[in-house]
Amino acid sequence: MNFDNYKIIPNYKTNKTDLFLAENEDILACEKTLNITFDEDYKEYVLKYGSGILGGTYVRIYLPETIILTLDEWKNRITEYWFWDEGKDVLSKEEVLSRDFGAVRIGDTYDGDEIILFKNEYFVLPRHNEMIYKTGKNLEETITWLCSSGILTEAFSEREFEPFDPGDLGD
Repeated sequence: MNFDNYKIIPNYKTNKTDLFLAENEDILACEKTLNITFDEDYKEYVLKYGSGILGGTYVRIYLPETIILTLDEWKNRITEYWFWDEGKDVLSKEEVLSRDFGAVRIGDTYDGDEIILFKNEYFVLPRHNEMIYKTGKNLEETITWLCSSGILTEAFSEREFEPFDPGDLGD
């Protein structure tokens, strides 16, 4: 867990650095509701930084409440518009959509790539290609992959975090 090098910057709308954090009870309730276990990195991230965007305008990690509130809509959408068949050896549609052990979306990118957690591993469903990428066993590995691999976007090293109200998620 190496989130200490993240710099909190003011929100572009409010010019404030107020954080919108998860609470331990929110994390536990989400885990129980969805029958999942978050890694320690995810927990630390949402407890320390909360709702916001990392990397200038690149990575959003959702609070537990947002994960629950958007899960049905997300599952319905990817059921209808699944196109990641090139990645089926990494993760199949059936695995992602399984009712018992299906994936949950824990975040996304500015480009529309979706970050999912499935059986304690992270994957990315890219918006602009049909491959699925296994990105790590914890959130730190996944964020590092997203920001540094150069696969989905040009690699960058800055780790600025801009907080935003989770109610503005659709903005």
